Amino acid sequence: MKHISFHILLLASSFAMASVVFGQKDWSLISNDEGIQVYKSNMENSNYKRVKVECTIDGNYDKLIHILNDVSHHKTWIYNTKNAYIIKQVNPYEYYYYTETSLPWPMQNRDAVVHIKIQRDAMNRFLSIVAVGEPGYLSTFAGKVRVPRSANSWYVTMPAPNKLHIVYVFEADPGGHLPPWLVNTFVNKGPYESFKKLAELLRK
Repeated sequence: MKHISFHILLLASSFAMASVVFGQKDWSLISNDEGIQVYKSNMENSNYKRVKVECTIDGNYDKLIHILNDVSHHKTWIYNTKNAYIIKQVNPYEYYYYTETSLPWPMQNRDAVVHIKIQRDAMNRFLSIVAVGEPGYLSTFAGKVRVPRSANSWYVTMPAPNKLHIVYVFEADPGGHLPPWLVNTFVNKGPYESFKKLAELLRK
């Protein structure tokens, strides 16, 4: 059962919320390893948990934007991503993309369509990224469960040269019949593994 973990927690690259940090929430720290802190809090009208990741890692805005925009390679670092590709490119800082997350049998894979917008402050004081699920944007596929609700946000600053401080917040309803108690038990696994690999990519 451990392999079921929180596969759908980092769908994609999916990634962002209408509010950069979802306002003030009661966050509980659930893991703190290698400088990557993972928190959880309750979601309104849902039995699933909202997740926040906070960390300071090597890198700069340009590298992070490049990695996020390289959607076809999300599977190399976003936890259990099987496939991802851009559906529509609005401009270099806005696009729609498709992502599929693997789940072990007998669970069905989850997929999502995500609308992402990247805003870079003109004075380089911060980078803001907001991505919201658009489940009706693309027809569903047989054998996959479309995620009905997902959103995540990134608020990124550079406290020192070649250092990124990231606050990432994610929430989703995975759809189908994944028990909330099971998903919430492994809520830290996907975010931690994804940010660990992201840190490795940013160091290259």
